[in-house]
Amino acid sequence: MGGPAKTLSQLALTARGGANPQITGLAVDSREVKDGFFFAALPGTRVHGGEFIQYALRMGAAAILTDAKGAEIAAEELAASDAALIVTEDPRQALAYTAALWFGAQPEVMVAVTGTNGKTSVATFLRQIWSELGHAAVNLGTTGVEGAWTAPLAHTTPEPITLHRCLAQAAEAGITHAAMEASSHGLEQRRLDGVRLRAAGFTNFTQDHLDYHDTFEAYFAAKEGLFRRVLPPEGTAVINIDDPKGGEMRAVAAARGQTILAVGQGVGDLSLLNQRFDATGQDVRFSYDGKVYQARLNLIGGFQAQNVLMACGLAIAAGDDAERVFETLPHLITVRGRMQLAATRDNGAAVFVDYAHTPDAVSTALTALRPHVMGRLIAIVGAGGDRDVGKRPLMGQAAAENADIVLVTDDNPRSEDPALIRAAVLGGAPCATEVGDRAEAILRGIDSLQPGDALLIAGKGHETGQIVGDDVLPFDDVEQASVAVAALDGRGV
Repeated sequence: MGGPAKTLSQLALTARGGANPQITGLAVDSREVKDGFFFAALPGTRVHGGEFIQYALRMGAAAILTDAKGAEIAAEELAASDAALIVTEDPRQALAYTAALWFGAQPEVMVAVTGTNGKTSVATFLRQIWSELGHAAVNLGTTGVEGAWTAPLAHTTPEPITLHRCLAQAAEAGITHAAMEASSHGLEQRRLDGVRLRAAGFTNFTQDHLDYHDTFEAYFAAKEGLFRRVLPPEGTAVINIDDPKGGEMRAVAAARGQTILAVGQGVGDLSLLNQRFDATGQDVRFSYDGKVYQARLNLIGGFQAQNVLMACGLAIAAGDDAERVFETLPHLITVRGRMQLAATRDNGAAVFVDYAHTPDAVSTALTALRPHVMGRLIAIVGAGGDRDVGKRPLMGQAAAENADIVLVTDDNPRSEDPALIRAAVLGGAPCATEVGDRAEAILRGIDSLQPGDALLIAGKGHETGQIVGDDVLPFDDVEQASVAVAALDGRGV
């Protein structure tokens, strides 16, 4: 897909020497290059894409995009080739703009949301609001493409060629509204550059991904890019001003001249005034534009109200009438793997599954669940391997401080020794019980539930596999919880 061949000049690219070949396709993987293709040789964390220019040329690449280092790596091969060479300081951004021009079409209304936690929930709630209002809508991110048109995605924010192909296919399928999750990796790597955003949201900022960004400053700078670089000056920034970084992000948006819609508790343009919790959800009271509203949310967890209001703010910023937006709220349903009711025991005790995989998310999830629970709160936590090691004891600490009983188990150990990961988590929760096998931990947690109790299984949420070494073993927390409840209550499976 992408229509007929285009010249480099039609893709807003200028090659050394003025060459202007016809381009027949785009690729970032040299193995996918065909005659007439444009190949982007990007700098990587382990190897520079310049190493693969020689293979792309052998496959018939008509143009090469890279930086000075990439051109130096393949200087000999490039000199012997008649392929056009485009050298730029920021080839990732150039690729993003090229992909946008190549595929052309995008849904008419594009919105993106960034933040450590809440991206998937906000994007999904926004898509649900749009759908209720009659728009053909999708959300793209961690859970793939969901809504009126569906497709799988390998990454929360796909690389530009995949992303813009997906957006063009969605537009061709009649999708008019799309909500994207903007991951810090995707922003850092310029993957969203070229997406025509009408509005963008910021949820919060806490510790995560320091294995990739090295410092909090670098991590926040990546997220700033959504407002500093991607959202145009005429766009609207929807900012959670309750977050300690909310003021800083608001200043970034203001400096760009963007319209700001502030969301907060008791403050802001869209303000959460009060919440009342019960076993199946909550009633919320909020204000917007000088008027007070009250609505029913069939959602567990106080933080869900903040996610919903962020989604409302984005819907309003994208052009929908506020009154109509608020009328949709009673129809919103739980996002898959986000504070999802997985099973209920015969004694009434509930089992929830949540994607909480950062210390702040675990603390937030447990704190939010507490008002809905009359008895004890039990938590199952772990930590992923080959990821930020500093957060492991903090994961245990967050669970220990907010739950009555904690079980520490395996998450996705990947290439690491699972026992060492569990030991690190236990360092923050010395009174917790260690149960290495995740299925056994879920069974034991559910078996301990008494009337009025609740169990939170944290970490994997919507995921349907457990990564052990190089293998992805079938594992679904919701399914395991259902099986365990059926077995313990004698219902049959």
